This record gives sequence, C-alpha cells and structure tokens, in this order.
Amino acid sequence: MSAPSSQRIHLTLSRQAARYASPETPVAKRRMASRGALPLEAHDLAHVLFALAHDKDIDVSFTARKTLQNLPQEVLTPLLTGPVHPALIAFLAQVHQENEEICQSLALHPNTEDNTLAFLASLPHRHVVDVISQNQIRLIRGEAIVDALGRNPLTGRAVVERILSLFEVAGEEQADDWSDTDWSREERTQAVLAALGCDQPELARAMTSEQDVEEEATKLNLFASVQSMSVMQKIKLARIGGKEARGLLIKDRNKVVACAVLASPKITEAEVTTIAQSRIVAEEILRIIATQRDWTRSYSVKLALCTNPKTPRPQAVKFMNYLRDKDLRSLMKSRDVPSVISSHARRILGKKGKI
Repeated sequence: MSAPSSQRIHLTLSRQAARYASPETPVAKRRMASRGALPLEAHDLAHVLFALAHDKDIDVSFTARKTLQNLPQEVLTPLLTGPVHPALIAFLAQVHQENEEICQSLALHPNTEDNTLAFLASLPHRHVVDVISQNQIRLIRGEAIVDALGRNPLTGRAVVERILSLFEVAGEEQADDWSDTDWSREERTQAVLAALGCDQPELARAMTSEQDVEEEATKLNLFASVQSMSVMQKIKLARIGGKEARGLLIKDRNKVVACAVLASPKITEAEVTTIAQSRIVAEEILRIIATQRDWTRSYSVKLALCTNPKTPRPQAVKFMNYLRDKDLRSLMKSRDVPSVISSHARRILGKKGKI
C-alpha cells in the first residue's frame, strides 16, 4: 500500500533535515545521507530517508530504502509515538509486514490511512486484527478494512460478531420493520431498492422472495448483482433479503458477510440444514451452527454437521452420540468423511453391540 511513484508526496522537513534531502544538495552528500549516519532525531532521520528513497539518483534511492527498511527498534519506537507522514507509514507497513509488533504500532497510529489499515488487516497477525476490529470509526468509514478483516483467516467469531453488532445498531429500526407481516410485496421491494441503491424492481423482488427462484435468467441476474455489491450492501442484504439472496451470500468469501446470513432473523431451520451440508461454506460458519442450541436441537442439523468433512472434529464427534444406528453405519462405511469420524462411528456401534 505504499504510495505509487506517480503520486506526489509533500513532506515537511526541519531546516537541518532538508539540507540532506534537497534535490539541490550534491549527489555525493545525498548518497552519504542515504546510509543513515546522520545527526538527526528519529523523526527527522526517517523522513529524510523516505525522501531520499524517492530520489532521482538510483543509488541514493536504493540505499535509502534499504536503510529505512533496516532501521533499528530504538529508532522505530520513538518514531511511531510521534507524528509520521501517512506515506511513510504505508511504506513501513509494506517492509515490516512480517513484524507483528511494528504492524500493531502502525495500526494504532492516528496518521495511518484507511488503505494502509486495510492492508494491515489482511496480514496474519491476530493481535493486529483485534486492534483494527475495535476501531469503530475506521470500520464504519473504511469498507476496504471490513473486507480485509472478513477475508483474513485469523479473523475469529468474536471479531466478526463485533463488526456485525456495530452495523446492526444503525439498522436495528429497519430490521424491526422487516418483521412486519402487514408489509405488501411492493413495500418490501421498495425498501430493498432504497437500502441497496438498486434500480431494478424485478431483481429487488427476487432478493426479497422467501420462495425458491425458478427462472434461470433471474437467478443469473441475482448472482451477478450480488457479486457486484459492496461488502456493506451484502451485509445489509444478508439481514433483509430473502431465501435466494441468503443462499448466495452464505457462500461469500468474506466471513463477515457469510456470518451476517446466520444472524438474519428470517433464516429457517431448513436453510441451516442445507448450509450445514454444504462443503463450500467456510469452516467458521459450520462452527457457529454447531454452537447454536436452537439449531442443533434439530436431528437433521446434527446429522448434516456429522457428515460434513469441514465441520470441526470436536463438534462432529460430540453430535455423533445422538445419531441413529443407520446413520452411524453410513458414516462408518463412508469414504467422504475423515477417518476419525468413521472410526468413531464404528466405536459407538461396537459399544452398543450393533456390529
């Protein structure tokens, strides 16, 4: 997320620092400065090196970038506690992306831009993910940040629920309206048109329908429309949309979107069973279903979780104790489930004397 070379960056340097980075400074002096051996405080040193990293002289820019990348912790720590140019923060995020401690400091810095924060949110650092997910202002303002968090494998259920609850507050009143059975089909259609900025009434009707959409052309249009939606629009549709829309959104690669489907007040037990059977959905979705007692009271949901190889093993093993003998025999013989599941099915049947 470092600034593109075509983007002009305006740095304000102290008079002492500027004399090392000015284009009018002799190239020999700039090359010396690019090595970092300068009598400057951390702030000035880092910004001089960043300016020299964009120098027209290739040797100067290469050396300055390398020096900036290898700044010691005793320079970085005081640097990141003071004012830092957003473009320098973006550069540091790129070159130090494997260092969780530095990335966390960058994520907390007030000058970090939204696109840099989105990049940091995509990195495999659990503490960084947690820090970013608690920044409510940034989440509401920066859709790319929510998108990055939702696609990060380290984003757990607590973070997803935190994000969804944040957006649910604003939509709570509207969500209550959607439970009103007195609404006509046209009123529901108009509500979707307004909520999603959609200008296709027929498509909006399909989005609100709780019946299966039969026409293939409508299905394709609905799929294309959902694919083109922003993350925020998908989250909103997951809450207020109909069965067909939920069926598409549950497969979304963004966990926040998929989990929003499970949070919909309109989702049915039959839909949950279908989702639990799916091998396309994320493992986190199956884990959430497995922890919801209202759903796992259903035998069909328990069976679906046990037969899905993506269900976390502890949950699948737990629910096998409630399965009928014929279903245990099917699991015992199945090649579509992990060996630990088929072996456990055999063990249960053996204890019952049914083998």
